[in-house]
Amino acid sequence: MTDFEKRLRKDLEPHLVATDPRAKISAYHDMPYALFRYDPEQEYPLRRELTMLATRLIQRGKRVTRISLAECLSEAMTSMRPLEDWYEAERSGTVEEAIQTVTNILEDYAPLVDLVAAHMPTDPDPKKDIVLISRTGALFPVYRTFSLLEQLKGRVHVPTILFYPGDLDGASGLRFMGELDAEHNYRPKIF
Repeated sequence: MTDFEKRLRKDLEPHLVATDPRAKISAYHDMPYALFRYDPEQEYPLRRELTMLATRLIQRGKRVTRISLAECLSEAMTSMRPLEDWYEAERSGTVEEAIQTVTNILEDYAPLVDLVAAHMPTDPDPKKDIVLISRTGALFPVYRTFSLLEQLKGRVHVPTILFYPGDLDGASGLRFMGELDAEHNYRPKIF
């Protein structure tokens, strides 16, 4: 069993199956979410483990909503124009221009926070619903999840876990994909 599998099954899962997981995953009443950090090269094993985790939670009476940030990114891009057009635009510009364009879309034109919020459970029940947000690496390097978590404050009402590919830097710092400078402002608990 790998390190992330142990942390997922032994540290995180017991909190999620509790009658009301919110107090166990967050110290903030208006931020009932936490981060689960894993090494970026463990993406495919993590996806497999998430499927099994969701099944176990459902068997324990939880209602699980899975949100893919890769799918949200695709929604944002295709809301502006077909993906084929984006491929052509990328080939004709610089990498920096492409990154800035996608960043602008996710911040201003099709805000990622709105797309994520739209996928949250309707009629949420904090004691029954669990939200698992994955495929975070799809946002690299155009969007940092720190922004997303801050903007979700007050919009998330059920226990939510963001699966974060990156390195831990100190007690609360995270380096997205192990590449970008560490953000040390994370208030959510990091598993």
